[in-house]
Amino acid sequence: MEFFRIKKDIPFMRHALVFNAISALTFVAAVFFLFHKGLHFSVEFTGGTVMELKYAKPANLEGIRHTLEKVGYEQPEVTSFGTAHDVMLRLPVIKTVTGNAASQLVFEGLCKAEQGTLKRIDSVSAKGEQVTRTACVDGAGAETVSLQKVEFVGPQVGDELAQNGMNALAMVIIGVMIYLAVRFEWKFAVAAIVANLHDVVIILGFFAFFQWEFSLTVLAAVLAVLGYSVNESVVIFDRIRENFRKQRKMSVHEVIDNAITSTISRTIITHGCTQMMVLSMLFLGGPTLHYFAVALTIGICFGIYSSVFVAAAVAMWLGVKREDLIKPIKEKDETDGAVV
Repeated sequence: MEFFRIKKDIPFMRHALVFNAISALTFVAAVFFLFHKGLHFSVEFTGGTVMELKYAKPANLEGIRHTLEKVGYEQPEVTSFGTAHDVMLRLPVIKTVTGNAASQLVFEGLCKAEQGTLKRIDSVSAKGEQVTRTACVDGAGAETVSLQKVEFVGPQVGDELAQNGMNALAMVIIGVMIYLAVRFEWKFAVAAIVANLHDVVIILGFFAFFQWEFSLTVLAAVLAVLGYSVNESVVIFDRIRENFRKQRKMSVHEVIDNAITSTISRTIITHGCTQMMVLSMLFLGGPTLHYFAVALTIGICFGIYSSVFVAAAVAMWLGVKREDLIKPIKEKDETDGAVV
């Protein structure tokens, strides 16, 4: 399906050098910010406190964040899970509060915000065990918020998650290279990986520059962008191979220009539909999906750019030619079948 068809090929490769120079500068800037500022890792990577709360009425997440900021947490992660009454807090380690004092200080602040007082309540679990929990009660003795669970994520766990994330990223890159080398040719594999790393590093550069929180969901978005960008490159590479078969008189850059121009309509349809879904998560998904959607938005925009100007141009500069994708037809020997 096509919305439109462009009759005259757009000379993308004529301006490839200029656009790749811009890409190189953007890439260098992203690397600089990654080393200079670094990523602002979430609790999963750095360690911290995870708390589960249960409110008697639907929780005011913005009010909870404001209270936590007063306590000393600059970017607390407050999310609801299960129901609107259940809230999960992910709190990073701060120098002024250590150990179990963090959960106690936070719960006291939240209880004051509810204009209640702390109270320890003894109860019996389903297994018949004696359980003591902390709750906040109002003047009438009714519970307004109770502390359900407290967990501390140590730095060892964070290091393990970071290592596993890097391993996953490396395996995706290796798998993509093998796939493209088998399906097309090694020059296309190198070109696609250069373009994909370009997208990933720029996403990470944005997060380093603005010091947005880098969590496991953002890492999942980065891995998704890898696959998404590869898909766009594969579509263009496949059209290039098809053009090499059909357009025997075209030069290499003309074949590439025609391939990109003929896939523009498909690119607008697929990326436009995907971006609409991502924007709905960005504006309606709340803080939980905010940075996930931000990473996807950056990845989709730069994924289109890299597939057109980076992947295709690198393949052209590596010297891809018709013979790399199509085996030449051997001319039949005139002496074959001749009677001596």
